[in-house]
Amino acid sequence: MSTATTVTVTGMTCGGCAASVRDEIGRISGISSVAVDVASGRVTVESASPVERAELSAAVARAGYAVAD
Repeated sequence: MSTATTVTVTGMTCGGCAASVRDEIGRISGISSVAVDVASGRVTVESASPVERAELSAAVARAGYAVAD
């Protein structure tokens, strides 16, 4: 069974932005898929177990963006 986590990322404006966020989040251990919707800023992550919001925020920050509060 997998767990879905959705966060809103600010500052993404294009497919390149989405790819950067997807790549950084995809490096987190246990992540099975990452779906990014640039228009809404929503990023949905599927994983074997829950992912800490701080870990997602750190990955998004490495890509140059921020998770909205």
